[in-house]
Amino acid sequence: MPSKREQVIEAVAALVKAALPKAAHYRNEVKQRAIPANGYVNVDDGDPGEPEVTLNPTTWIYEHELPVEVAANATRTVTAEARLDTMLQAIGAAVAADRTLGGLCDYLQVGAASTEPLTAEGAPVSRLAVVAIVAVYGTTDPLN
Repeated sequence: MPSKREQVIEAVAALVKAALPKAAHYRNEVKQRAIPANGYVNVDDGDPGEPEVTLNPTTWIYEHELPVEVAANATRTVTAEARLDTMLQAIGAAVAADRTLGGLCDYLQVGAASTEPLTAEGAPVSRLAVVAIVAVYGTTDPLN
């Protein structure tokens, strides 16, 4: 059985995939050179950070930040910014609809997106956003 950390990461990746079913999905990939027609999403394992520890029973409580990269190209009729914004709104709605990942974590929240251009010479206009999804969860074993 996967560790609690791995279960949370997999659940966040599944939530994002359900929110953006047409995009290409990756986990822990380097920044893509080419952006597929329907955009791409990369969920990074991130950093669980230093936990708070409670006693009796001993529980490690993490605020695990998972960076999510989202990228989109412009089309003939829609700007890259508009496509990216639509993708980000879908992720935000998915997080708001399931703040506990089906009971797997105590709370799930999404931070504001930081964006940057990805346009290379001769390539379509494109944008990238990085969003932090933070999962708050507890476990009785930091490695399990």
